[in-house]
Formats: sequence, structure tokens, C-alpha cells
Amino acid sequence: MARLPRLVVAGQAHFVVQRGHSGAPVFADDTDRAAYLAALREAAATEQVQVHAYALLPTEVQMLATPAEPAALSRLMQALGRRYVAAHNRRHGRSGTLWDGRFRCGVVEPGTTRLQALCLIDGASAEAGRTSAAQRQGGSRDTLLVDPPEYWQLGNTPFEREAAYRALLQAGVPPAAAQALRRAALGGWAAGSPGFKAGLASASSRPAQPRPRGRPRRGPSPGNR
Repeated sequence: MARLPRLVVAGQAHFVVQRGHSGAPVFADDTDRAAYLAALREAAATEQVQVHAYALLPTEVQMLATPAEPAALSRLMQALGRRYVAAHNRRHGRSGTLWDGRFRCGVVEPGTTRLQALCLIDGASAEAGRTSAAQRQGGSRDTLLVDPPEYWQLGNTPFEREAAYRALLQAGVPPAAAQALRRAALGGWAAGSPGFKAGLASASSRPAQPRPRGRPRRGPSPGNR
């Protein structure tokens, strides 16, 4: 079966996942993570992609990002690959690919689902890597990051927003919602309501969710009507 084209929609947030080749580490330390963020900052500005959240985990990168046009997301990831992989290989005396094939992404519905994606990425274990959670909890502002509308709606003042967001991170994303977001990203689908998925499928002429397993149900035969 031919591979479906990647589902990327201008102006919509995407939950992006890029994994290390065969589960190998992609970040050894904070120096590696700083190099990746420097490359991300430059590529995001060049390609006009808003980055809302990131998690730099030992064996993968997670990101919530909104491209201004569909091709910008792929260009961003390609630029990251060229710059970061070359620097990583030089520093660690290695060669060859670092990533496990193409990056994966799923379109995320605005509203509750997008806020859950933000919390899921920011809530990744701080001990396992580096995330973008600090600035939404009173830490120093990172010029790379653009807070989505859902974060601004958490309160009228910075203190209110930070307190509300801190509570959300402490509560965690419901497991079913977290699994749905991860499945959407890894499968190249949309995450959100049935109406959102149907609208994307209609606009893109491409399915936005997996088709049901098994053969389509047959209608009644003429003799049984």
C-alpha cells in the first residue's frame, strides 16, 4: 500500500515526534540540548513556524508547532536534521543517521486537545530531559516559544495563568487523551473531535483517522430489501 502524504495544515498546531535510530540516545547532555535548541530557534524563525512547546528526551524529541504554510514544517525538520546531526556527529566522533526515519506528526484540534498536547509535552519528566515548561510556571521567558491561545485563557494575569497551568501539569493529562495524542502523532492522523477530523479529511482529500479494521459492511442484497 502506498504511503499516505503527510497531513500538515497551515495555521494548525501539530504534535511532532522524532525518535532516535533504533532507540539510540539523541542527546548526551545539556551541551547537545543547547545545540539542538539553537538550531531550532534559527530554523523556526527562517521557516515561520511557531513553537509552542518542546521536550528534549534522551531518545526522542517532542514538539508542538504551528507552521504558517504546510511545507514549512518539513523544511524546519530538515534544517534541524542537517545542522544538529552534523554537530552531534562531530562532537561524539560518530557518523551516519541519528533519527529513525521521517519525523511523525499529528494535527491537533484547538481548544481542550491543544491544551492537553501542551501539558503532555511540558509535563515530560524533567529528570529525563529538558522541556519548555519553566516559562509557563514563572521562569524566564524563552523567545523561541509562542504561548497558544488556550494558555492565555487560563487567567487574566501572569500569576493566574501560571498557577492554573501548574495545577494542570500536576494533575497530568488523562491516560486515554495522552494515548490518543501519541497515536495521532505516530500514525500521521488528527487528534480531536470527530467533527474536526471529518473537516480535515474533507479539506485535504486524505483520511484524518485510521479506517475501521475489516471489510466494509455490505448493504442488503436486492432480494432481502
